[in-house]
Amino acid sequence: MKVGFISLGCSKNLVDTEMIIGLFKKNKFEIVNNPKEAQIIVINTCGFIEPAKEEAINTILEMSEYKKLKCKYLIVMGCLVQRYKKELEKALPEVDLFLSIDEYEDIWDKIINTIKQEEKSYKTLDFLDREISTGKNMAYLKIAEGCSNRCTYCAIPYIRGPYVSRKMEDILKEAKDLAKKGIKELVVIAQDTGRYGIDLYGKPQLDILLSKLCKIDGFEWIRFLYTYPETITDNLIQVVKNNNKICKYFDIPIQHISNPILKKMNRKSNEEEITNLIKKIRNEIPNVIIRTSLIVGFPGETEDDFRKLYSFVKNIKFDRMGTFMYSKEDGTPAERLQNQIHGNTKKSRYNKIMSLQKQISESLGKEKVGKTYKVLVENMSFDKKYLIGRTYMDVPDEDGVVYIKNSCNDSLIGQFVNVKITDYKDYDLIGEVQK
Repeated sequence: MKVGFISLGCSKNLVDTEMIIGLFKKNKFEIVNNPKEAQIIVINTCGFIEPAKEEAINTILEMSEYKKLKCKYLIVMGCLVQRYKKELEKALPEVDLFLSIDEYEDIWDKIINTIKQEEKSYKTLDFLDREISTGKNMAYLKIAEGCSNRCTYCAIPYIRGPYVSRKMEDILKEAKDLAKKGIKELVVIAQDTGRYGIDLYGKPQLDILLSKLCKIDGFEWIRFLYTYPETITDNLIQVVKNNNKICKYFDIPIQHISNPILKKMNRKSNEEEITNLIKKIRNEIPNVIIRTSLIVGFPGETEDDFRKLYSFVKNIKFDRMGTFMYSKEDGTPAERLQNQIHGNTKKSRYNKIMSLQKQISESLGKEKVGKTYKVLVENMSFDKKYLIGRTYMDVPDEDGVVYIKNSCNDSLIGQFVNVKITDYKDYDLIGEVQK
């Protein structure tokens, strides 16, 4: 039978999808990209914030239309199912099987029973059987599941459970397998990568894990994402500084800078600690890139709180920044807080701070003109005028790209080249190959 997959949400979800794809391939199913050809459609959903829930529901309804064609079985899994399985089963009879996250270990039996086959040859998911969906050059490496931080706005602990680190030997085994497959860029992920190992080894071990990953032949770039400020140790900074394979890039979600708001969010860092950390990283590592994520419109956020955040962003000049408007999530403590912010106010604050960040990004882009960077070439533009790649400064699907002036030379795709930057536009750079 032919199976099609749709993966929604974050990179952690994508790894789960890749493991399910590997499971189907191991059991002799054919994987297709066109849902019109699929007899089974599997949707991995996100349930983190309201827009993600809406996207998931709309996708399910859209894919259910293919049951009028070849599709015989529609399977929905992931975070949305973990939170709302009973409600979804009542509301969406078009779906043949809902799989919550805690059912993944016996997923093959569930699927077998659903599609009425007899052979049972697989019991549990295996990272080594993943089917990498991010191309030949880059892959994610998930080092932990769940989260124990209990930020008041976040539903992840209720969906994914408490933070559970993978054993280091299992992670390294998977990493070596990815290197053998030709992966050039390894992206280490978890809900909070800096907390890795506390539950297994009694103290953070991300610095040790990264050092061991650097010893694996094959990887040219290693980066890690989503590290909370309080988990970034001096040892971790030094490991990043002293290992050439590790991209000089810190993804530090601060969410806010006003101490009253940080306290309401149940964040563990304050304004002084965050400011000092950013200064320390920049002092220690020349040309380091710092990315953050923010939430505007959190319950009780006053004009003074927002002005403090705006001023902080203006002064710090984050290299990369994403911003969310707060949304009430079922079952979270913040849902019950008083002084919820009106939608128009949230939108206004979002627009103001993103407009500021665009100005900062353009200023930083201008500074890069004339400089030469190592670029991983990944694709070609539709009009074939440009090759498209990324520098160490660019996380896949999150940050900008580099457009490289091209003479229809697709032989460079998958290669690292030196590119001199000649121009910039918004969050992207434009350049030409240096020979």
